[in-house]
Amino acid sequence: MFKSFLRDESGAQVVEYALLIAVISILLIIALQPLATGTGFGDLVDRVFICFSGADCD
Repeated sequence: MFKSFLRDESGAQVVEYALLIAVISILLIIALQPLATGTGFGDLVDRVFICFSGADCD
C-alpha cells in the first residue's frame, strides 16, 4: 500500500501549478516594487499608466 502511495502522482500537477503561480507572483512584486512610491496603490496604477503611455517614468 505504501509503494502505491509513492507512485501516485495525481496531486503533483496542482502542486506544480501552485509553485509556478507563487514564483510568478514574487517576481511581479519584485519587478513592480521600484514603481511604488509608498503613497498607495492608486498612485502605483497611475504611474504604470503614465509609463505605458510613453511618458517619462522617472
